[in-house]
Amino acid sequence: MTAELLKLAGSVAAILFIAWLARFWQLGGDVRIRSEEQAREIANEIMCGFDPVEIAVDKAGIAALMRDAGGRHLLVRRHGVQWAGRLLDHHHESRLDQNFLTVGTGEKTFGSVTLNLGTQASHWAAGLRHLNAGRRHA
Repeated sequence: MTAELLKLAGSVAAILFIAWLARFWQLGGDVRIRSEEQAREIANEIMCGFDPVEIAVDKAGIAALMRDAGGRHLLVRRHGVQWAGRLLDHHHESRLDQNFLTVGTGEKTFGSVTLNLGTQASHWAAGLRHLNAGRRHA
């Protein structure tokens, strides 16, 4: 009985130590885009030189859509505890549903992203439509 209690106490102590260590090293946590400035930094990390002039961050902070002065659009989404992004020179799917905009890249590995952009959703949907229209006329 004493041996079992010692094992239990040792296990609990090990779990608490690992939890403390993870917090000390700042592992895990809630990875979200909290501001336009943070979205700008993420965009620069993903695509060096991409300087957004317009940024829409999803209300939950899990994705962002950005446009630079040249009209290029960058879609950023959470991928585990990292950020992944795709430049949308054209896109295969965009769907507007009230305040939600779903953007697809046509890549299986990246998939599609649904952003809650509130009243900005229709503005960004129109911008993506122009992106495809510009490609057809070019």
